Amino acid sequence: MTAFVLVSGPFTGGEVWQAVAERLRAAGAEAHPVTLDRDPGSDLETHVQDVLRAVDSVAAAGDLVLVGHDYGIHPVLGAADRRVDRIARIVYLDAGLPQDGDLPLALVPDPDVHRRLAGADEADLTPVPVPEPEEWQRWGSTAGLTAAQLERLSRASLPQPRRTLTRPLRLSGAVDAIPTSGVLCTTGGLLTVDAVQELVRVGPPHLRRLADPRVGFLELPTGHWPMLSGPEELAEALLRAAAGGGRRLTLPDDAPGYLCPFPLQVPEAPRVRRGRLDLHLPQSGGEPRPAVLFVHGGPVPADRVPTPRDVPFYQGYARLAAAQGVVGAVVDHGLHTLADYGRAALDVAEAVAVLRAEPQVDPDRIALWFFSAGGLLSTDGIAEHPDWLRCVALSYPVLAPLPGWFAVDPRLRPAAAIAAAGADAPPLVLVRAGREAPQVAETVAAFLAAAEQAKAAVEIVDAPNGGHAFDMTESTDEVRAVVGEAMRAVLVRLQG
Repeated sequence: MTAFVLVSGPFTGGEVWQAVAERLRAAGAEAHPVTLDRDPGSDLETHVQDVLRAVDSVAAAGDLVLVGHDYGIHPVLGAADRRVDRIARIVYLDAGLPQDGDLPLALVPDPDVHRRLAGADEADLTPVPVPEPEEWQRWGSTAGLTAAQLERLSRASLPQPRRTLTRPLRLSGAVDAIPTSGVLCTTGGLLTVDAVQELVRVGPPHLRRLADPRVGFLELPTGHWPMLSGPEELAEALLRAAAGGGRRLTLPDDAPGYLCPFPLQVPEAPRVRRGRLDLHLPQSGGEPRPAVLFVHGGPVPADRVPTPRDVPFYQGYARLAAAQGVVGAVVDHGLHTLADYGRAALDVAEAVAVLRAEPQVDPDRIALWFFSAGGLLSTDGIAEHPDWLRCVALSYPVLAPLPGWFAVDPRLRPAAAIAAAGADAPPLVLVRAGREAPQVAETVAAFLAAAEQAKAAVEIVDAPNGGHAFDMTESTDEVRAVVGEAMRAVLVRLQG
């Protein structure tokens, strides 16, 4: 017999699982909804202990499956890490992928909560209030819920103790041995299994673990509260997950993209290292030269070796710039998690200051070139449009937070920046992938619409057959042509 321990998201308790639990029991399983302690002094460890008590109270001889919805995945992981031998599977129900040391607050989508709790006094125990019926949408898609259900949800919920969101999750790593399933609620623009597969292909290396054969994915065509909007479908999905069902993801056949050779043959260039910044210099000396600062995407794990400035891809772009007579620079910024965007923006600003202070660099002719998820870091340059910034280049950029990217600094919104800058925005070169992931393509389309409305100058370089990060993973005539055309477009603006 399979026994399910069910842990829901913020504010809610075991009562939200009632309809799901009835269906699981009717199918022959045990169901144990958990109500987490809502005392104002409770913290994440309090909730981990709540789940541990539920796990230890289950006497079933069969498989024990822990289900964590939204915030609930944090205490589920904390408990599972300490009861590895008891747990047959963990189910992430429309939940993030928190790691050791992460704060639950990082995955909270409501920006008001971030403003209220970020940097708050730890002695303050004022809880986060229950959302009003019309406010639940700020915590996740309410698709499938009626007005009456939202009213009942608010009445049945309790305030969320603030320390449950501001204390870090602590994991030993033992939990990594437990098979997992992801149940994705796809209505409302949230991630699909296809989108996760694309992230495994081109995203940060740590996502490759999602292609482990012990990990399965299922989809539910509903909003963020499937225990209320589709209890029968959710129960069926949980039973499938417990049985090891669901779609498996695949790894690319080749090496990680960041280790692939640069698609163009470019000569080596003298390299100078300044802290987190590398400068690749033109072979000929002489007067100060314009410079292009290449800004990598991510997040990139802090312990990944080599770091971006040492991989063939970014070195290739910097050397290509140097071969064209300008300084090519690469910065290792601190975008290690989605919560690090603010820090990364400061690192980029510092790198620009160091670059402009170099004697070999003309401080009044700088271009910034952002890749992939680094596109969000273009916000400050577009918004401030200083005279020295001659061009902003964007390669297959992410220009708004993707579904689930709740931890991204809310000020980093390139579309809003270009709408405010209007015709004063710096000239832009945008490299667009024809086979871009839909969620990313939507952010590009919205940005271009804002640029057109603002009458900003944008040159688009299309790669019709290119997928996301095509120039990192592919080496074709089309790729080489696109890279060359994008570089030409940047240099025209930089040297003009």
